[in-house]
Amino acid sequence: MTDSLTSSPASAPLVATENKRNILLVFAGLMVAMLLASLDQMIFSTALPTIVGELHGVDHMLWVTTAYILASTIMLPIYGKLGDLVGRKYLFIGAIALFIIGSVIGGLAPDMSWLIGGRAVEGLGGGGLMILAQAIIADVVPARERGRYMGVMGGVFALASVAGPLLGGWFTEGIGWRWAFWMNVPLGILAITSAMLFLHLPKTTVARPRLDVAGMMLLAVASTGLVLGTTWGGTTYAWGSPLIVSVIVATVVAVAVFVAVERQAAAPIMSPHLFKDHNFKLTTAAGLITGIAMFGAMAYLPTYLQMVTGAGPTKAGFLMIPMMIGLLVTSVISGQLVSKTGRYKWLPITGTLLVALSLVLLSTMTPALAVWVLCGYLAIMGVGLGMSMQILILIVQNSFPISEVGTATAGNNYFRQIGASLGSAVVGSLFVTRLAGLLAQRMPGAAGAAAGSSNSFTPAVVRNLPVAVRNVVIGAYSGALTPVFLYMVPLVLIAVVLLCFVDEKPLATTIERDILAETLEIDGLTVVSLDPAKEQLEVEDTPDLALTGAQT
Repeated sequence: MTDSLTSSPASAPLVATENKRNILLVFAGLMVAMLLASLDQMIFSTALPTIVGELHGVDHMLWVTTAYILASTIMLPIYGKLGDLVGRKYLFIGAIALFIIGSVIGGLAPDMSWLIGGRAVEGLGGGGLMILAQAIIADVVPARERGRYMGVMGGVFALASVAGPLLGGWFTEGIGWRWAFWMNVPLGILAITSAMLFLHLPKTTVARPRLDVAGMMLLAVASTGLVLGTTWGGTTYAWGSPLIVSVIVATVVAVAVFVAVERQAAAPIMSPHLFKDHNFKLTTAAGLITGIAMFGAMAYLPTYLQMVTGAGPTKAGFLMIPMMIGLLVTSVISGQLVSKTGRYKWLPITGTLLVALSLVLLSTMTPALAVWVLCGYLAIMGVGLGMSMQILILIVQNSFPISEVGTATAGNNYFRQIGASLGSAVVGSLFVTRLAGLLAQRMPGAAGAAAGSSNSFTPAVVRNLPVAVRNVVIGAYSGALTPVFLYMVPLVLIAVVLLCFVDEKPLATTIERDILAETLEIDGLTVVSLDPAKEQLEVEDTPDLALTGAQT
């Protein structure tokens, strides 16, 4: 016997039933968590030299940063998938708790081993903070209204990019670098309290989630190889060294096996069907390229500012503010425009074009260029990034049902993070190679011996060199870095072309609650299936039931 029972539609305007004040309180808690993650990536740029000096671990300095980046990159897709399977609220709270534990370990660290371990634990938690915050917004706010919230999220990143280095310097010169860790504890507790009190998310219907353990392990191996290879290659080790070649080969093999395993997995950690979506492929590729350009530029511009303009570390940090102000302002305005008009395709296209323009302008820098002009170039890059970064995530989220929004968001962010690692590595390798060549070519033998090795150049050393030698070194630094910006322009223009093919789908005004399986058991007996065309539930071999609200 088969009866048909009418059910309510599988979508509901959740925002209409949520108290707006609660949403704002939830959003405030999410912003605190995102601020934690963003600050932690930036705050050590100025504090790190002092930290490794006090802990006698200059030779392990690279691992303080690498441990966090590696752990957080590995965890991005894991948090995204688990959030879709088991719900995001307690996963989010657990990620914050892990981050706090890592901060305590780092704050108490007696030596470099403990410090690096603390940073790794922070990364295990930090990988979930941004991803889960972005996905939780999708849980409580429809795509049409989400733009204004996503814009503020981009603004938080911009704020942290400026505040992080300044706070790191202030802590180091004042109350002590350990407060770079201790400040996370009260902020983390505040974020957890906000989530516990105000975050009310729909419960998942997946009773026994199947975890893709093999996929997680293979992705961890591939991510580790990629991050370590790009971090070490061209700097710590030569690209052709046996270690780097072995890492590259192992990474390629891990990626190939990962793809094969994901095609067969019941609940893949990064589902292949994501890449069948037209907009996901285009925006993810554009996001990867944006990561390469943004972090490739940001990683070495402070070095340029110090070595070429003579700015100190703090002043160099201040000179990056125009870029972050541009990012902050346009990120917020772009989000507001999207929510108001529902149109979004033109924003990332225009923004990416501005990034390309800024790279062209940066490639024309010379030691004689006025600092305010250079700041103007940086502001243009910030405006471009603010118009594109968060909008790309919104496009991805609008392309998938709420049951997959975490996985899709994590996938997009994962490839952007990979782009950041590649950008820093490629720019760094090209810069170092060109710098060594230019110094060898331009530096007279006697002057070169007097100046010492280029490996020992610091801003203070360069300022104290004889004028003729100093001018050669400054010219070499400028000549080594500025052409690299031009090399990235064709890549960014490819991203512009890709974004032109994005389908501007209407932004959803409701939040879909898709049934996660074709059949559900009720009281262990009833089998229910959804007929999408009729929006009816068919109940087989069961007595009459009053069935309501069966959708998730």
